[in-house]
Amino acid sequence: MSTKGPISQFIEKHYLHFNAAALVDAAKGYEAQLNSGAKMLVSLAGAMSTAELGKSFAEMIRQDKVQIISCTGANLEEDIMNLVAHSHYKRVPNYRDLTPEDEWALLEKGLNRVTDTCIPEEEAFRRLQEHIVKIWKDAEANGERFLPHEYMYKMLLSGVLEEYYEIDLKDSWMYAAAEKNLPIVCPGWKIVLWVIFLRATF
Repeated sequence: MSTKGPISQFIEKHYLHFNAAALVDAAKGYEAQLNSGAKMLVSLAGAMSTAELGKSFAEMIRQDKVQIISCTGANLEEDIMNLVAHSHYKRVPNYRDLTPEDEWALLEKGLNRVTDTCIPEEEAFRRLQEHIVKIWKDAEANGERFLPHEYMYKMLLSGVLEEYYEIDLKDSWMYAAAEKNLPIVCPGWKIVLWVIFLRATF
């Protein structure tokens, strides 16, 4: 790996053995892959969007260091939820010690816990609900079918969420991906928003 900046210099000097060395090897492989003109698939697992991966991942997308993404449906949705409801999130640093009663109290407040972070149902889910449901219904009426990420791209690029933005748009990896129209493989999409919609209306 060439030394392009302080992070590269630091890991080349200190990440010499074990898993640290494996990270250096992976970084060199990533760089070689891109330099050869080949494509790069990045796979996301876990609640990476709620962990605000967008702060770094969005810039990678803008710089064409990613050509295709594989991720869970939760990562698609939760990046957009963070975009529109960030100030309403609640951190729970003692999440390991929560009792069932504590968990229930959070749920009763409309807080959906993801490890140490609670996503606010009203501000996050509800702000997206009416817009995504309209896109789904319009597609159905027109006999159209789209992949999960394409529905999300339509919602983002339409501008209907702009009034709710609570973080810098450059920190949303989904918005960066939508602008590039990156393909996203999203196996087993659980349609969280649809479940929430059904729960709210029936």
